[in-house]
Amino acid sequence: MRDTEAKRRTAAAGSAGALIAATLIAGAVTAPTASASQGDSRHRTVSEAHGAAIAAARAAKAGINWQDCPPDWGLEQPIKCGWVTVPLDYAKPYGKQIKLAVDRIGHTGTPEERQGALLYNPGGPGGSGLRFPRRVVTGAPVWAKTAKAYDFVGFDPRGVGKSAPISCVDPQEFVKAPKMDPVPDSEADKRAQRKLAREYADGCAERSGEMLPHMTTPNTARDLDVIRAALGEKKLNFLGVSYGTYLGAVYGTLFPTHVRRMVVDSVVNPSREKIWYQANLDQDVAFEGRWKDWQDWVAANDATYHLGTTRDAVQAKWLELRAAAKKSPLGGVVGPAELISFFQSAPYFDSTWASSARVLSAWAAGDTQAVVDAAAPDLSDTAGNASSENGNAVYTAVECADAQWPTSWKKWDRDNTRLHRDHPFMTWSNAWMNLPCATWPAKQRTPVNVKTHKGLPPVLIVQADRDAATPYEGAVELHARFKGSRLITEKNAGSHGVTGLVNSCVNDRVDAYLLTGALDSSDVTCAAHATPKP
Repeated sequence: MRDTEAKRRTAAAGSAGALIAATLIAGAVTAPTASASQGDSRHRTVSEAHGAAIAAARAAKAGINWQDCPPDWGLEQPIKCGWVTVPLDYAKPYGKQIKLAVDRIGHTGTPEERQGALLYNPGGPGGSGLRFPRRVVTGAPVWAKTAKAYDFVGFDPRGVGKSAPISCVDPQEFVKAPKMDPVPDSEADKRAQRKLAREYADGCAERSGEMLPHMTTPNTARDLDVIRAALGEKKLNFLGVSYGTYLGAVYGTLFPTHVRRMVVDSVVNPSREKIWYQANLDQDVAFEGRWKDWQDWVAANDATYHLGTTRDAVQAKWLELRAAAKKSPLGGVVGPAELISFFQSAPYFDSTWASSARVLSAWAAGDTQAVVDAAAPDLSDTAGNASSENGNAVYTAVECADAQWPTSWKKWDRDNTRLHRDHPFMTWSNAWMNLPCATWPAKQRTPVNVKTHKGLPPVLIVQADRDAATPYEGAVELHARFKGSRLITEKNAGSHGVTGLVNSCVNDRVDAYLLTGALDSSDVTCAAHATPKP
């Protein structure tokens, strides 16, 4: 899951990408000293908590060598870039190490105003946080007050982008289109999709096998603590969006005394029973509801889009487009899978409502090229395609490694067939995207039991009540698990990623919490941000 800076992905399993969809105090362990016997310790196994403390102490001593960012990273001055070294396996802290890319921009206020570093994760799993400091460069008004007090710090999580990137398939093959229609017409279609999913899982093992057992949310949370230590910060200030909320929840559970301020926005349900199979089924229901919200808005603006004055009329146009693309892919490359990959942005972000409606309206008026331009892959964009493939690989690797997934095809088939009847927009495409986890070739863990431990300060939770990617129940669940937390609900809204939107009821409270630690005495309900204009 990703915030508004996200890229949509297309699953290599042959369907549209749907989604999307962490105890010891580092200072308590001294950094290891080099010795003749150091090489003998490379295979020594310790608890992962102890390994994380060793790595954090080592990073605190090393710091970060900040330099100008490489030109091809697209990060302008005065943003600085650097590296933080972490163990691949925290149970073997002296074993193989990987380097994580980090970047930073200094606070804009006076020395007296500075409160430390604010670290950010945009979601995914598989999203890069390196563009976070650009919010200061570009003068994003929503973040102006917070930027006075905090250095904005982004990073590529393990496996992502510049940080020991993983891959599961050739990127150009990954984006090729058209892919199979995610909605199966026959048992043969299901067998073909299952074959693609197995091949994708096998490709992950072939191309990135050494990394796969260690691509877990708890390991990324341990990485986050090592970055905190490398920055010289005694405690973590953190903003997590979408999957970043689960990363924050796991971090808060594993490192409660290391948290200073934490904002989690658009919350993954942290229940062990939800991570990750059930969470994806819950998404299918929520996506259908938000898809209908978009259709209602399009119908209300029929004078602009001419797609009908009712939800049913707009749905009929969508189904007509889908059927036409299934019969003969538009431009030879845009079939139902590509259409879903494009139009799923509407349930994610209402900032895309108008552009999505324009494409459907253009097609209804006879302009097929508008759909091709919007939804077809660009094979010439090799860098973008590599980034998309990497993001999908990390998404799959983390979700598959975090939890035990059902291995019975009968269960997958039964659950998704049932859901598809009333929630057809995303259900099957979501299923195929996640099906590699059923035959995952690496170890699958038991999810962390997210809960409050002694020392965890109050956490601020922000959530829209009609969010599709992270349904509202996830925020309620985390609120109950993190004692003393506060929940801000944006009512009758569904954009994924609330804190970056202009809504003073939300913005002012996020600023107050980050700047002073202040929270309301009880939970708050805010009216929705402004409705998009056609």
